Amino acid sequence: MESTTEKLQTMAGHGKTRPKNSGSKKLFDNPILEALSRTHILVPISMWLVLSVFLGWYAFTHTDMGTSTIAVLFVTGLLVFSLFEYVLHRYLYHLAPTTPKRAQIQYTFHGIHHEYPKDKTRLAMPPALAIFVAGAFFGLFFLLMGEAAYAFFPGFLVGYSGYLAVHFIVHAYAPPKNFFKTLWVNHSVHHYKNPESNYGVSSPFWDYIFGSFQK
Repeated sequence: MESTTEKLQTMAGHGKTRPKNSGSKKLFDNPILEALSRTHILVPISMWLVLSVFLGWYAFTHTDMGTSTIAVLFVTGLLVFSLFEYVLHRYLYHLAPTTPKRAQIQYTFHGIHHEYPKDKTRLAMPPALAIFVAGAFFGLFFLLMGEAAYAFFPGFLVGYSGYLAVHFIVHAYAPPKNFFKTLWVNHSVHHYKNPESNYGVSSPFWDYIFGSFQK
């Protein structure tokens, strides 16, 4: 008989059954919420790149920061996002399903993706939610670093856009016959071999640093 723990793991997408390779699944009974839970990948990527350009323009034209300072802050934003991507994926998206509530949270945020990894409409945070999250992050960064946020946040957003693009491509297309194939293999290990490893999608760098990389 299936234990309570096994039921929770299955609900959260941590079970040992092979994930479905095609199709989709209804997540919400409310048709509006269901529609809002899906997005074409170009919508969020376009949003964040346009916002990045605007904020970068603002940093150059409406602040006292020089070009070198803006460049350093931009690159710092990219690096910080890569760490944020790893931490978010490992500790929120793979939240241990020890209670029904935690299992439901994990499944809604990420477990459904592991169950239906080929569903192209659920490979990015829906824009309706992402706008509020982005606003909160910019507000936090502005409180912490003042006008430097106008140069730092574009780097953070470009990093996020890069992650979205890589995540979509590795799920939607066959791996190329060049060094980029490493990204396909890396993420396939996470989905089909060991979901508790290889949390980095856009780069395996932090998996090497924190010992969670698996071949």
